[in-house]
Amino acid sequence: MGDYAELSLPEFATNVCIVLVAPEHDGNIGAVARSMMNFGITDLRTVGRTIEWSEETRKRAKNAQYVLENARGFETLQDATFDCSLVVGTSGKREHGDKTAMRHFLLPDELPDRLSGVDGKTALVFGPEGKGLVNDQLRLCDLLVTIPTWEGYPILNLSHAVTVLCFSWFTGVSDNSVPGTDGRILDPELRRMLREEVTRLVQLIPTKDHKRQGMEETLVRVIMRGLPKDDEIHRILGILSAAADSFEESES
Repeated sequence: MGDYAELSLPEFATNVCIVLVAPEHDGNIGAVARSMMNFGITDLRTVGRTIEWSEETRKRAKNAQYVLENARGFETLQDATFDCSLVVGTSGKREHGDKTAMRHFLLPDELPDRLSGVDGKTALVFGPEGKGLVNDQLRLCDLLVTIPTWEGYPILNLSHAVTVLCFSWFTGVSDNSVPGTDGRILDPELRRMLREEVTRLVQLIPTKDHKRQGMEETLVRVIMRGLPKDDEIHRILGILSAAADSFEESES
């Protein structure tokens, strides 16, 4: 078993990539490649990990060697998502209570449903086995997704988590656009500019320093949760820039 037919990859596959940050176990990488191929997703990227695959990795990948052979390695998460319009972090570690600004999650089926029929690459980012993505890495993500599991044992195996997200993408994304959803989700350069302007504005706001990081994270997450298009971001950038300029002028 494990054979595959020579069929064209699904159209949506070019709009999503899987990013593994510092994966620790060779077998898991191979299993991830196999899961990706099961759902027609072939763009695998690693951060801080060689792509000279071991025999164990290749054996676990079975007939998904194409995914391994075309995988790319990067030094940082920013480098690995250079061409992405949306960066989605994944985590099984959840916050409880009212203070959930850092880990405000969507569920796996919410994103593909909302992104159906739009252009722009989305990165699904997974942390290393055991500890997952740390807070500094989560801050580089625009949205966060968690897989519903029993709270008594919530953390999934890396390849299992990738499988669930790939399955959600495969079943939830349609190649037919609907009114009001056509167009690019966000140009990668505009995404960078948005984050820079949010940072500039927050640094100028007269408030206590320990509050700035939370304000910045909340602004980015709330804006990106609406999956804005390029023209909408241009308007938002205009507002952010005007506000920041006003603060700079009042200080001079």
